Order: sequence, then structure tokens, then C-alpha cells
Amino acid sequence: MPAPDDFGAILRRAQAERRLPSLSAAVARGGEVVWADVAGLADVEQEREATTDDQYMVGSITKTFTAAAVLQLVEAGEVDLDDPLERHLPGAAHGSTRIGRMLSHISGLQREPGEMWETLDFPSREELVAGLGEAEQVLAPGERWHYSNLAFALLGEIVARRSGLEYDRYVEERLFEPIGLRRTTWRRADPAARGYYVAPYDDTVRPEPTVDKRAFAAAGALWSTPSDLCRWAAFLIDPDEAVLSRASVESMRELQVMAETARWTLGYGRGLQLVRDSDRVFAGHGGATIGFRAGFLFAPEQRIAAAALANSGTTMELDVALELIRAALEGDRVAPEAWRPREPAPPDVAGLLGQWWSEGEEVLLRYVGGRLEARGAGSAAWLPPTVLEPDGPDRYRVVSGPERGERMRVVRDADGTPVKLYLATYPLTREPRAFGDRG
Repeated sequence: MPAPDDFGAILRRAQAERRLPSLSAAVARGGEVVWADVAGLADVEQEREATTDDQYMVGSITKTFTAAAVLQLVEAGEVDLDDPLERHLPGAAHGSTRIGRMLSHISGLQREPGEMWETLDFPSREELVAGLGEAEQVLAPGERWHYSNLAFALLGEIVARRSGLEYDRYVEERLFEPIGLRRTTWRRADPAARGYYVAPYDDTVRPEPTVDKRAFAAAGALWSTPSDLCRWAAFLIDPDEAVLSRASVESMRELQVMAETARWTLGYGRGLQLVRDSDRVFAGHGGATIGFRAGFLFAPEQRIAAAALANSGTTMELDVALELIRAALEGDRVAPEAWRPREPAPPDVAGLLGQWWSEGEEVLLRYVGGRLEARGAGSAAWLPPTVLEPDGPDRYRVVSGPERGERMRVVRDADGTPVKLYLATYPLTREPRAFGDRG
């Protein structure tokens, strides 16, 4: 890790150059916060210096919790990602909208109904559903990415109806409490920063109001700290499966749609933004709300996270967190864990291991860390392997990596020796064969 002064220089430069009343940030590695610092004033009128324990509104970072809540209900059998909205909100307009598309901003629903950001009058739960017919379907479902706060407000309503709890209470009980997010709340809990509008042409600021977002809370109403957001990132890297399974968490950061198609730098999973930075892809989310900006990002493989929060409504979102995580990765020289011998492969798997060929390409089957993996002999080390699990006698199912969901079938000779594999219907043989040799 870089020295704390290196992170501090990034923080102070960003706070000064972007004219932020205050900027608070943290960096974590392996689930532990290794650095946290703050610069500027939490309350300009009172001339109170910000502390690392000050809360800030985090806006749309709230959507990451909403997505996790929905996936908990999927695991409980209460919701299916392919469910239409009408299954959970009977009689509501846009009833054919699919839950999975709403999580990834490809439902085609308009960004939000009415003129809430001018009136600051947000609908109640009842008003949200009753007024849904006034909202437009601005794009065909699945056509392309289109950000929708409305979609996430509706997802919050589904969480409430299927769980029998108020949405905010559900998230507190099922996510904040078991993960240990003690400074993440739905209401401001002092110490907390005050939100500001920073004038563009002089150095004055104006306090912004705090509003009750009511039914739109699920789209962006949380207060938190950078350290708590790093703890949330740690969960999304290495989840407690009693809270949410690893498979569900990994699905949150699997690409569903590209949001920026000119250079392919921003995509969306399920509730998470995916940011491509050179040859790396980070997961996280930005937040922008009245008087505040926020961003957190994490690198799952390196188990590093960064978060940055400001009490200004402009000039910052994901970029400061991105600069911090870059610095953390550039200074990360921690050696990998030592390799240890393990138990041998089971007898029915041992005969499958080694070299196979498909269409002239060499494929290696190995038993690594207690699981069967297939990988192209020349594939880059950073690419994930095809991971297979038993799915019946001489049958395997791909559970992650390339060809996920497909089957592998084993063909044996009279002696029981594996002589051919069919992986996703493609034949693999022990010796390379031309297509003309296969008959």
C-alpha cells in the first residue's frame, strides 16, 4: 500500500481543486480499513471541521443495497428475476416490466415521473403505484441502458410487499445489522455533514435542504461514511453467505449492459456500476443528491476498496474513489498466499485430468482447490476458468466461467477409461483431430 501521505495528497488536492466544502475518504484492503482522512468543513456556518466519522448522503449508492435486498428475496423464493412487475404489484401500470431488467436499468421506464427534483415533493408508496400510469415507457424493454430511479423505487416497494416489512426496516435488519454497518442510516445521525450548493463564479456556498424521499428512498436516500462503504465493499467481495450467497453477490457484478458505448468504460451489473480503467474493471456505484456527491469502488481480485464523500452537489462522483483505488493498486505489493498440497481428485475425476483437444485447440482439465476446472492451454492467467460440478453419473454442469450453465458429458471405453468429452456439445478428444476425422 502507498504511504498514508500519498492518499492524503489525493484527498487534499481534490478538495481544493474541486472547491468542496469537505471531502472524506477511506481505503480498505482485505476487509480492513487501512486509511481514512478528511479535509474541509462539515458545517460552514458553524465553522466545524469535518471528521472521518461524519455522515454524508450517498445518493444512488443506496441502489446497491436495494439490489442486494431483491436478490435475498430471490434466494428465499419470493421473487424471480424474470417475474413481471404485475406479479408483485397487481394492477399497476407497466405490469409486464421484468424485475431483472429493472435491476440493470434496461427496463425502458422513464427516469422518474413528475417534476420531483423541482418541487422536492416525493410520492408516498401509495402515490407511487397509483401514479405509475403517468410514467412513460421511453424505450422498448431490453433495447438499451437507460437510468431509472423510478425502477428502483418500484423495487423497494416489491421488497416491502414480499417481506412484510417497511423497506427501510428490511434493509436495516437484513443488511446493515448482520454486516455491521453502524454508521449507515436512513436518517441523519450526528455527527453529519451539511449539504451545500457551491456557487460557480465565486467562493460562496448556500445550504441545501434535506428532503424526505419517501417511496424513492430505495433509489437514493442513505447516509453513510467512507469507512462503512468500504465495509460494504468488503462484503461484496467476500460475502457472509448467511446474508447473501456468493453466487448472488457475483451476479451483481456480472455485466448485463454497457452504459457507455463510445469507449466501453461504464457498464452495469445488477445494482452495481462496472468501471473499466485500462485493463482493469472495478465495481461500485456513484451517488449524486441534493448537496452531496459520493462514490465507492472495489477491485474483487485484489480485495481493495475506496470510497470518497463530499458535501457539495457538484464536481465529484466516482473519480476521486477511482484515483484512490488506482494508487492503492499501484502500491500493492502483497505476495499471494503460499500454495499448499491438497487431497487428490476423486477416482471418477482423476481420469478426466490432463490434456484434451477441441478444434485444434488444447484444453487442460485440472483439479484445483477441490474443484474441476477447464482452461484453454494458451488462455491469459487473469481469465476465469470453466468450473464444473457433478450433475449425475459422468455428467457435469458448468457453474462459473466460460460456458456457464452448459453440461459436460463423459464417454468411456469398455475399460472405463474416459476417451471423449462433450462440453457444451463440442467433442473433446485426447488427440487433436480434424473435422474430417470425426466421422
